[in-house]
Amino acid sequence: MASIVLIHGGGFAASCWDLLLPDLTMPAIAVDLPGRGVHPADLGSVSFADCAASVAADVDAAGLDDIVLVGHSMAGCTIPGVMKLLGDRVRHSVFVGCTVPDDGTSCLDMLDPGFRERATKAGSSSGSGLLGSDFARTVFGNDLDDEQFAWCMARMVPEAPGLPAEPVNLAPLRSPTPRTWIRTMRDVIVAPEQQLRFVGNVGGDCSVVDLDAAHMCMISQPAALAAALDKIAAAECGRHRKPVARTGS
Repeated sequence: MASIVLIHGGGFAASCWDLLLPDLTMPAIAVDLPGRGVHPADLGSVSFADCAASVAADVDAAGLDDIVLVGHSMAGCTIPGVMKLLGDRVRHSVFVGCTVPDDGTSCLDMLDPGFRERATKAGSSSGSGLLGSDFARTVFGNDLDDEQFAWCMARMVPEAPGLPAEPVNLAPLRSPTPRTWIRTMRDVIVAPEQQLRFVGNVGGDCSVVDLDAAHMCMISQPAALAAALDKIAAAECGRHRKPVARTGS
């Protein structure tokens, strides 16, 4: 049976998936990237290679062989490294409202300069490394009610400062691994049109599933996102099921 491995995006930890996990019917784990949750580290030195190695180690520790790899937001930059490390154990890669920069460029390179300036100011104004509430409401909370937004804010954590500016290596995406893009149609921080550009960077005849949600879809629409992920994982189970030997009379 294929297992779903959930990788959080920037500014969050594995806990951002807590509302979605109960809605999944397929086996699943949510992992922490270095510097958050169960993986303490010096955030100042964390790279995407470190993130990929951490995910692969968690997959090994859980004893998983057939994996549906799911990344949200900036995890689109971690997925290629995980695919390289785990090889054909990754049966399918799913990009949920991700940023996948052009090969050799960074997430910051993909941001509109005005938006980048606002994000930088919002992150530095609090002094905590967290986005201020007003800006977070704009980019993360535009489809969240007050209770959901408070839940979201309570789970935000400081991000590794070097990751947004680190150039990405998309070479592992040249593999034949099937892939799906879940496009968050109300997204402000990664607009639906921009996501289609990133689908081109993912390549591999990536299929696109549109979800009526904003960026933090695992909070605003956990059941809908879980249903989409379960469908992908179930299809991979069917694709790789071994034929049953039959004996004739």
